[in-house]
Amino acid sequence: MNYRHAYHAGNFADVVKHAALARLVEYLKLKDKAFRVVDTHAGIGLYDLSSTEAQRTGEWRDGIGRLIEARLPADAQALLAPYVDAVRAANDGGPIGKYPGSPWIARHLMRRQDRLSAIELHPEDAGRLKALFAGDVQTRVIGLDGWLALGAHLPPKEKRGLVLVDPPFEEPGEFGRLIDGLRAAHRRWPGGIYALWYPIKDHAAVAAFRRALAQAGIPKILDIAFEIRPASREPRLDGSGLVVVNPPFPLEAEMRVVLPALHAALGAEPGARWRVERLAGEAEKA
Repeated sequence: MNYRHAYHAGNFADVVKHAALARLVEYLKLKDKAFRVVDTHAGIGLYDLSSTEAQRTGEWRDGIGRLIEARLPADAQALLAPYVDAVRAANDGGPIGKYPGSPWIARHLMRRQDRLSAIELHPEDAGRLKALFAGDVQTRVIGLDGWLALGAHLPPKEKRGLVLVDPPFEEPGEFGRLIDGLRAAHRRWPGGIYALWYPIKDHAAVAAFRRALAQAGIPKILDIAFEIRPASREPRLDGSGLVVVNPPFPLEAEMRVVLPALHAALGAEPGARWRVERLAGEAEKA
C-alpha cells in the first residue's frame, strides 16, 4: 500500500486521525507542566491541495472538504473545534487550499512551554519540514528512521507527552513493526501516551493485529476504528484505526460522540462501521 501522504492529505483517514490527535493534545494541556509530542513519521507538515498529487486523487474533498461544510451536532462540533480551527488557521481563515499534517496541528495547539520532535526519514521531506519550522525554538526536526526514534528519543526530558506513530505502510510487515516498536517504546517509557495509526484494508490482518495487541502484555489499550465503506473482495482502503495506549479518561466517551458525527458528515456508505473498544485494561497488581 503506497501511502505517500501528498496524494491522500486531508482524506477521511486524516480527519479521524487528526481529530483524535487534537483531543489528546488538548488533554495534555489541562496540566501546567510542559509536555512533548514525538511524531515519528512526520512527513512535510503542510500539504498543498492544489498540487498535482492532491488533485490526482481529490481525496481531500470527501474528507476535510466535507467536514468544513458540515452541520454537526453541538457536542461533536465542540470536540472537533480544536482540529477544525487548526485547519482554518493553516489557511489563514480563508478557503481550504492547504492541509496541515500532524506536526503542524500539534505545534499549533501547543503552549509556550511545550515541545515537538518531528522525525522524518525521507531526505526531501525532512528538508521541507525543516524549512517549515525554521526558527521555531519549540520544534526540533530530525532526519531519522522513525522506528529508531522509539528507542533513541524516549523518554523525553519533560516526562509527559504523546508519541504518534504513523508509518506509510509501504512495506509488508508493518503491523508487526508497530507491535515491536510499541513494546520497545513502552519498556523505556511506560507512562507516555502512544497513538499508532493503521489502515483498514486487509481485514484479516487488522483482526490479527488487534488480537496480538490484546495479548502483548501492555495495559490500557484503546482501539478507535472508522470505516468509510463496508469490506469488499477487492483490496481498498475501507477505513483506518488509531490504537491509543494510556488513553486519557475522557477520550473513549469523546470518540463515541465524534465518530458517528464524522460518519454522517463524511458520507460513510451503508454498512460501514465505527468502533471504540478497549483491547487491554488496567495492569494487574502484583
